[in-house]
Amino acid sequence: MTTLNVRRGPEFTRILGLGVARGENAVPNDDLIEPINSSDEWIRKMTGIVTRVRANEDTSVIDLSERAARDAIAQAGIEPDEIDAVILSTISYPRITPGGAPVLADRIGATPAAAFDISAACAGYCYGIGQADALVRSGAARYVLVVGAEKLSDFVDPADRSISYLLGDAAGAVVIGGSDAAGIGPTVWGSDGSASELIKQDHTWLEIREDRDLPFPTLRQEGPSVFKWASFKMAPVALQAIEAAGLTPDDIDVFIPHQANLRIIDQMVKQIGLPESVVVAKDIVDSGNTSAASIPLATERVLRDGVAKSGDVALQIGFGAGLVYAAQVVVLP
Repeated sequence: MTTLNVRRGPEFTRILGLGVARGENAVPNDDLIEPINSSDEWIRKMTGIVTRVRANEDTSVIDLSERAARDAIAQAGIEPDEIDAVILSTISYPRITPGGAPVLADRIGATPAAAFDISAACAGYCYGIGQADALVRSGAARYVLVVGAEKLSDFVDPADRSISYLLGDAAGAVVIGGSDAAGIGPTVWGSDGSASELIKQDHTWLEIREDRDLPFPTLRQEGPSVFKWASFKMAPVALQAIEAAGLTPDDIDVFIPHQANLRIIDQMVKQIGLPESVVVAKDIVDSGNTSAASIPLATERVLRDGVAKSGDVALQIGFGAGLVYAAQVVVLP
């Protein structure tokens, strides 16, 4: 029987560098309330959002991704051509093909790195972390760049009361590489396609082709159902990720959930049973919901504000359209 060579990488991985890029404009609630017949008070009460970041019209998803990626690579202390794989998580890259990841890899000088996109919406960053961890430990890659990036303002209906006022534009990037000690715990992930209609694009591209009178496709959600699912179904997933890492809630220093809704975040903290000493990331207040970018943005915020530090143990969980979810425990860079 023929024996094949099998690659083996380091036993452990960790996040070596982090970078973010927020949309250039801080958009307050007052700028959005007229089309949805609402108020600043209502938006704050229902979501916790005061402002959301949105990019200039001529800023693309790849522009945001490049800015974040360059900062992550610099912090990691490596050169772009040392990156062996680029993973871009986004639902707002406007082309079916080519994917955004090869374009990004070329922009930053990482060619001929393997490059591919993930379409896992708000869970996409955590999906990317899980894949990068596996690629490095398998020996398939030495360094992996993971980027979560969205320009969701291109896909909102200003008159939609279900989700439009939540969404923002940003990118967050990390470099994953080998480590002498465990810096990324096992990924706990899954999906529930039976509930895929809860968050969706309202029209398909084929429907638009057949009926040119239909408006440009935008995002919609069934808010109450999504709130219940995220608030109560995701806490057990988070607890599984803590257990898979060999820890307990008392070992967690920082909780960095997807920045979907402040009420969801507060409910998850209660459901998981995190100690009062745990720092809870709440970047949603100023940045809004940036889908795949929200966890790295929230990570950067707690580090920049000094409420968390390098070496802290963080629980991160992403969840959203699909419905899909993923969680893991990581050591902050």
